[in-house]
Amino acid sequence: MAAACATDLARAAACRDGAAAAHLKVISIFVIFVTSMVGMSSPVLLAGIFRGKPLYDRAIVLIKCFAAGVILSTSLVHVLPDAYAALADCNVASRHPWKDFPFAGLVTLVGALLALLVDLAASSHVEHAQYAPVVTQEKEAVVELGGCHGGVGGGEGEKVEELVKLKQKLVSQVLEIGIIFHSVIIGVTMGMSQNVCTIRPLVAALAFHQIFEGMGLGGCVAQAGFSVGTIAYMCFMFAVTTPMGIMLGMALFSLTGFDDSSPNALIMEGLLGSISSGILIYMALVDLIAVDFFHNKLMNSNPRLKKASFVALTLGSAAMSILALWA
Repeated sequence: MAAACATDLARAAACRDGAAAAHLKVISIFVIFVTSMVGMSSPVLLAGIFRGKPLYDRAIVLIKCFAAGVILSTSLVHVLPDAYAALADCNVASRHPWKDFPFAGLVTLVGALLALLVDLAASSHVEHAQYAPVVTQEKEAVVELGGCHGGVGGGEGEKVEELVKLKQKLVSQVLEIGIIFHSVIIGVTMGMSQNVCTIRPLVAALAFHQIFEGMGLGGCVAQAGFSVGTIAYMCFMFAVTTPMGIMLGMALFSLTGFDDSSPNALIMEGLLGSISSGILIYMALVDLIAVDFFHNKLMNSNPRLKKASFVALTLGSAAMSILALWA
């Protein structure tokens, strides 16, 4: 263990160059902001252009499935391994209590349970409306609310559509919270780093990372039916979070000399990454994949669309997973 730590420290020292690292980080702030805006705004703009067209509903389903693959891969291939690695670092794993228990897995579990709790609390009033009485001249019938294309007429159909839209908005908002956690961690970690060998490939990799992740979130936001102002705010928040994290990391290092490889920094990175991973895993599996593949009437009535959606899900997962080679 001691020999491995000494080797890691020697390798890191050879790559440390504060001036070059600062130059790369300034470039990355602008590059990541632009790519984040492009990634998230693209699905939203395309949805606005093609809304009402014959293929619109199918295109939205495919975009959402691609998005689900991106988000699931982000959580399992990027965020969770990084969290485990941070808490397994020789500077942390040799200390009590981090050497005694797999805290990364525990906190990931807590993140998933918190996402479930938020989901339940936010949609509680939807559950109260699951059975709505419809009064006719002959009798009073109880109509169970189904999907957005349920066989309910008139005002009841509009109510179902409104409840479905509300659920989609809640999913988009909780999803953005989980992604923002992840983006802040990436930004602060990169901002504190003085390792040029680490930062240089990260700039390009994070640009693609933000494009794919933005497309994932943008696909969900596009379907949720937010107002233009809310969409613009969500796009801006997603785009600015990682650059703000980088600036915060640079400020922390400048003011305190706080090293990103210190035990306390690694513990914070591991815990925040784990809780972010739990949130993203829950959202991808429960609110995106399960909803579309098992409860979407358009997909269930069209076998070809279901196959195409699975291909889109796989492509999204593969695209994000390949980026793990660099970031």
